[in-house]
Amino acid sequence: MSEVIKIGVTKNHNQEIIDVNEISLIADKGIVGDRHFRDYNDPFNQLSIIESENIDEYNLKYKSNIPYLNFRRNIITKGIRLNDLVEKRIKIGSIELEVIDLCRPCRHLSEKLNRNDVIKEFLRKGGIRCQIINNGKIYLGDKIKVI
Repeated sequence: MSEVIKIGVTKNHNQEIIDVNEISLIADKGIVGDRHFRDYNDPFNQLSIIESENIDEYNLKYKSNIPYLNFRRNIITKGIRLNDLVEKRIKIGSIELEVIDLCRPCRHLSEKLNRNDVIKEFLRKGGIRCQIINNGKIYLGDKIKVI
């Protein structure tokens, strides 16, 4: 079954992502305490999710050991193909999300990881961007369901 295996946030841009056990979400605003939280937030900035399997594959291929949260997504999953969810709704714990688009890797990520191969390797494996539909919390270990 698919689930949340890591959660991370940071208050300021360009700062380290902090490992947490839960996050509070406000519909159409984002994650409370995260760098992208704001009134009338763009759905592309509210919540990002990436598959642990893609990071594991990258680490194996390049004989590296880059931690999941260094990829700068809010939620790391296990057991679900995220690319298949674009334009669908999912539920993580009690939170309903609309999957808006794929997350494309950026130069900033490449620079943060000090890796030139990240953009190419994560072009269609960089995760998804989601709009938050309802208020609530997501916890480590929450199950993920397609609705």
